[in-house]
Amino acid sequence: MTFTTRPTLQGMFGMVSSTHWLASQAAMRTLELGGNAFDAAVTAGFVLHVVEPHLNGPGGEVPAIVATAADPRPRVLCGQGPAPAAATIGHFRSLGMDLIPGSGLLAATVPGAVDAWLLLLRDHGTLSLREVLTPAIDYAIGGHPLIARVGETVATVRSLFEEHWPTSAALWLRGGKPPVAGGVFANPAYGNVLERLVKAGESAGADRQTQVEAARRVWREGFVAEEIDRFCRRPVRDSSGRAHAGLVTGDDMARFSAGWEEPVTYAWNGHVVAKTGPWGQGPVLLQTLATLDALDDPSAYDPSTVRGIHAGAEALKLAFADREAWYGDSGEVPIKALLSRDYAVSRAGLIGERAATDLRPGRPDGLRPRLPRFVSQGPGDGARPDPTTGEPTVRADGVTRGDTCHVDVVDRWGNMISATPSGGWLQSSPTIPALGFPLGSRLQMFWLAEGLPSSLVPGRRPRTTLSPTMVHRDGRPVLACGTPGGDQQDQWQLLFLLRHLAGGQPLQEAIDAPAWHTTSFPASFHPRETEPGVLVVEDRLDADVLDSLQALGHRVRRAGPWSLGRMCAVSRDPSSGVLAAGANPRGAQGYAVGR
Repeated sequence: MTFTTRPTLQGMFGMVSSTHWLASQAAMRTLELGGNAFDAAVTAGFVLHVVEPHLNGPGGEVPAIVATAADPRPRVLCGQGPAPAAATIGHFRSLGMDLIPGSGLLAATVPGAVDAWLLLLRDHGTLSLREVLTPAIDYAIGGHPLIARVGETVATVRSLFEEHWPTSAALWLRGGKPPVAGGVFANPAYGNVLERLVKAGESAGADRQTQVEAARRVWREGFVAEEIDRFCRRPVRDSSGRAHAGLVTGDDMARFSAGWEEPVTYAWNGHVVAKTGPWGQGPVLLQTLATLDALDDPSAYDPSTVRGIHAGAEALKLAFADREAWYGDSGEVPIKALLSRDYAVSRAGLIGERAATDLRPGRPDGLRPRLPRFVSQGPGDGARPDPTTGEPTVRADGVTRGDTCHVDVVDRWGNMISATPSGGWLQSSPTIPALGFPLGSRLQMFWLAEGLPSSLVPGRRPRTTLSPTMVHRDGRPVLACGTPGGDQQDQWQLLFLLRHLAGGQPLQEAIDAPAWHTTSFPASFHPRETEPGVLVVEDRLDADVLDSLQALGHRVRRAGPWSLGRMCAVSRDPSSGVLAAGANPRGAQGYAVGR
């Protein structure tokens, strides 16, 4: 029996896996109250806003994939807010910008997370708004023990808060110091926002769905939208080094609504893997699986061997090159061609015996790829990231700094959800004092060039890295999984799926196994850097394997033994009804619960 850091949980009632133990346990409480997987996921989502504010917030976004017991087909919940109406390429060019700043009000899209969670509750939940939001309200108003990384994050941006973002300093530098690990921290302003939403719902009537709709309306058209509009009109310092006002307005808030979409799927190894559309990076995982399939070499499926790591890394580079050329929400994406067998065979033929260092987008349907100048020529000013920008994931030394959250839930009826909330990080935009949270900075993922699938266009969604996953077998959902990690999300999920679905490893064993990823493609976040040929590895991998990879031309960067990935996963065996869950031990924060 292979040693694991914790057991793979098994039971028959319900399972939750998330990136914070309080969110997992709060979601389990909802299941114990008689709620279903979707009630529980909503509970977890709002608790994550409170307990992981450096990783997500109400001003951010959430994509999710769901399957219900009544209709097991996967569906995508899109909680990604679009570019505001005033966010045009011309506006940013008039400010002298080649890239959208990675922090500050100018980088904000319309908040999408709260409306999406409430839409999920309306359409598929069973409990009342008050029942599912009570844990988040209690933690926000009454306080909760703060994890160490929150205070460490605040410390990195302390001078910014003190000199330029006083509203953030008022919340996060009480007494002039960052919060301490384990200290009880409360955010009553956000707790009061949630309480007002609940009361607005209860005032609308006794019907559950009517209450949820009333809360959505107040969020999008009432006091929340008014405060966001008012706050965005005042210029604040951002990562450009200058002060700019925001572009989100009350009208933008009122026009946005989360929605339901069809997923993109790929049949693989007796399963069907479902991802969001190419407005997210999710199809990268599907393209990589297709390319590995086309190699027609079972040894390419083992991500712990020299052959498997080399094949996987090279397939990922090809898929991410296609992401740069073809993915986005601002133009047509030839997704059917990108996932076709013929295309996969042509891409697999590019995988040689040596590590590639160039970016090689393909020509689906014979179309000619077009890359942004920033990708083809690289940044000209030597710009480096600062602590406020982008989605902070893994430093050069391999230390995970945090970036995003994840939650998976499955219940005894067979309902299942995978959700990846993110954005609205406390360090990336100033706190709106009346609301207790900042806006997001996802607008930075657009390009300021015309005619690209990911060009900035008002009303369109940025091409995000957020990438929940659901897997079906024989038409029934059997697995929900995901991880934070920006550009690494689908890379770490690839390793997990290869180990679990192809290698037969239990959930926890597949999560615990040594991880790796490549950074040999343009990063999604400001300043959009590329590291040709770099392979970041947990050095629990055998030394002989690492030496052999270096001999193949990979620039191996050792990241420490337990540093990469924050995988969560739940599963269900449709034939027996047995549920299972696993959670990431790295960082000592993720937790699975169930019975």
